Amino acid sequence: MGESSRRVLLRRGFVLEYVTLGWNVVGVVVLAMAAVTAKSVALVGFGLDSLVEIGASAVVIWELSGTGQDRQRRALRLIGVGFALLAVYLLVQSTWVLVSGFRPHHSPLGMAWTAVTVVVMVALAFGKARTGAALENLVLTTEGRVTLIDGLLAAAVLLGLLLNFLAGLWWADPAVGYVLVYYAVREVMEIFFSDH
Repeated sequence: MGESSRRVLLRRGFVLEYVTLGWNVVGVVVLAMAAVTAKSVALVGFGLDSLVEIGASAVVIWELSGTGQDRQRRALRLIGVGFALLAVYLLVQSTWVLVSGFRPHHSPLGMAWTAVTVVVMVALAFGKARTGAALENLVLTTEGRVTLIDGLLAAAVLLGLLLNFLAGLWWADPAVGYVLVYYAVREVMEIFFSDH
């Protein structure tokens, strides 16, 4: 790969990360407002997931700014820690909601934001996967999976909110949370226990 092609790809990687970062910063504010209005544990959880994604984007921006295997290893470990924290939080949150029988109110703002977030995060994840593969940058590729999980979590929260709104199935969103715990744990295992 030529130096000019590499610079273009690096620039694209930075743009993808800054868009992700900006989206999630706005998302934390929107989700906080929606969560308070609806008293929704799921929306609070998704807001916390957005904080994990902000941290992961910051790690990738840091890694793309430098070079070296040691820097890449540290960046991957930090992303792995983010996945682990997300898995623990989702496990605790989903279990607490199921055990307590907590029933959130309806949230049109939460439904609208999560619906748009699904589309945005899947598009960003696709861009990061392609750019990371072209750069042969494992950190960008791995963080693209964090972004995909963020999109899947948005879809799960949306599904839970819709099932609660349309059918009164309050338990739907914590049940879907367990599926996301599986994906997050799988990423942790991949980062910490496989050869890269």
